[in-house]
Amino acid sequence: MTLIRSLSYIHLKNYMRMKRIIFASAFIACMAISYISNAQTATPRVTQRQVNQQKRIANGVKSGELTARETKHLETREAKLQQNKKEAKADGVVTNQERRQLKREENRNSRAIKRQKHDAQQQQR
Repeated sequence: MTLIRSLSYIHLKNYMRMKRIIFASAFIACMAISYISNAQTATPRVTQRQVNQQKRIANGVKSGELTARETKHLETREAKLQQNKKEAKADGVVTNQERRQLKREENRNSRAIKRQKHDAQQQQR
């Protein structure tokens, strides 16, 4: 009887150990998947600023504050920012340095929009 109990105890002990290993492996796999899926490629602030700057350009055109040439120049700058953002995401990770570079470019574009909207040039009506 004690042999059967000891075998059952060993079997139960191995079963519990295996259960812990499987649970730990599943937990690690879930953590790895969530880390990989959130691989720091999201740039919501950059995207939102791009949307806002596009609206500012559109408002400038609508109000006559921007000429066609100024608009083309600003749109070219925005397209370059979009290309730089795409390149930053290409390797799967947007580093802090790349984020700083994108933010710097956004700030420059924002100042350019402000300067162009508030200069003396206006569209011919």
